Order: sequence, then C-alpha cells, then structure tokens
Amino acid sequence: MKELAIRALSGAIYVVLLIGSLYAQNTSVILIGLFGLICLTEFSRLIHLKSFVQYIIFLVIYGGFWYMSVYNTTDLIANEAIKILLVITIFVNLILIKDVFTAKKIPLFESKRHIVTAFYLTSGFVFMMLIANYQDEFTPFMLLGAFILIWVNDSAAYLVGKNFGKQKLFPSISPKKTVEGFLGGLFFSCVSSYFITVYAHSLGLTLSYTSWLILAIIVSVFGTFGDLIESKFKRQAGVKDSGVIMPGHGGLLDRLDSIIFAVPFIYLFIRILKYVS
Repeated sequence: MKELAIRALSGAIYVVLLIGSLYAQNTSVILIGLFGLICLTEFSRLIHLKSFVQYIIFLVIYGGFWYMSVYNTTDLIANEAIKILLVITIFVNLILIKDVFTAKKIPLFESKRHIVTAFYLTSGFVFMMLIANYQDEFTPFMLLGAFILIWVNDSAAYLVGKNFGKQKLFPSISPKKTVEGFLGGLFFSCVSSYFITVYAHSLGLTLSYTSWLILAIIVSVFGTFGDLIESKFKRQAGVKDSGVIMPGHGGLLDRLDSIIFAVPFIYLFIRILKYVS
C-alpha cells in the first residue's frame, strides 16, 4: 500500500508539473527542456556515453529551434530547418525500429551513440515544443492532447494486458507486454480521441475527429515502439529502470519514452494536414 501511495504521489506531481507548465509558453519551453536534460542524463547512462558533447548538442538544437519558433526567425529558414530535422529524426527512428526486430543488440558504436542522442532523444523534445506552437502561436492543447492519448494508451494497455493478456507481443524485450494489451490501448485511445475533439473545438482548435482518431493510432503504434526500444536499451544495460527520479516509477525516461518516439510522427502528420487543408 505504501509503495502504491508513493507511486501515485510521484506520478501526480509529474502530471501537475506538465499540465501547469502548459499555461505559459516560456514555462512550457523551460520544463520541456529540463525534462529533456534529465532524460538525456538517464539515457547517456544506459548507452554508456560518458562525454558532455551530447549536452552541448541538446542545448544548441533545442535552443535554436526554441528561438526560431518563439521569436519568428525568417519563415523560410525555420521551415527548412524543421524539415531537415524531421527527415533525419524519422530516418533514425526507423533504423531503431529495424534494430528492435533484427538485432540481438542495438549497435552502439561511438558515432551512433551521438546520432541517437541527437536525433532520437533531443529531437523528441524539440518536436514537443514545436507541436505546442504548431499554429505559429502558442496552442498547448495540441501537446496536451498527445499526452492524454499516450496516458490513455499506456493505462489501458496495462489494465487489459494484466486482466486479459495471453499472447506475448515481444517477449524477448518486454515479457509483460501482450497483443491484447496493445489492442486494448489502441481501442481506448481511439475512443478518447472523440472526447478530445469535443473539448478541443470548445477551445477553438479546428482539428477534426478523423484527425484526432489518426493521431490516436499514431500515438498507440509509435508509442509502443518507443517503449520497446527503451526496454531494449535497458535490457542491454542490464537495468530495470532508466533512473530513480520518480519513486515507484523509475526514471523520467521510463515515463516519457513513448511520447519521445511518437512526437516526430505526430508532427509529420500535423504538417501534412497543413499542406492538404
């Protein structure tokens, strides 16, 4: 009971901090950046990266895109920079998906460690920030909606998997994940997308139910990949959790692994919607 109370309290603090930060642009940028640095520290331990170069890269990339999104650097320069980052990030993420299915261990030679920290982890936090500014102004509910979809997916996948799960999804990496749990998370994410649409429209956001439904599918599929990828990194490192900053949960990376991996694909979908609308 005590462990459950500690887990609930640390989880509640995390959610309150996240939601509270979304009421002001500068606060959200700072908190997302702080979360990014904490996750970078935890991830660096997992892949045995002992240099400080990754922190410099994080500050340069995150700070540069923050400046462009907040202070409206020339649109052409900003758009081209975002496109380049998006293409590289998705390419790196697809390679990580391949490594999950085809490699006993994810190859982690020195240059790949820096590539992965820059375009898997750092980029994830950049796209969180950009999603909150996707209408060229501060629209935090887009990012909050993505987080809600992730939370619903993870919670439903756990509950359905625990009570009805029989067929293992990927036992060599994450023995507790089941096909039934994944489908349950996907189903309830799709259901929750309707309620998100209704509330979003009351705030003046024009994204349709179909769009939120597709986002729910993207979140469930790529969020699950993100969880599996981090699980494989942890298995290679021989640890259960990425850190201890959240009592009862483990590390912050353990809580954010799904959204970190999913947000570039979410942002890609949003960009496509902009072009076709």
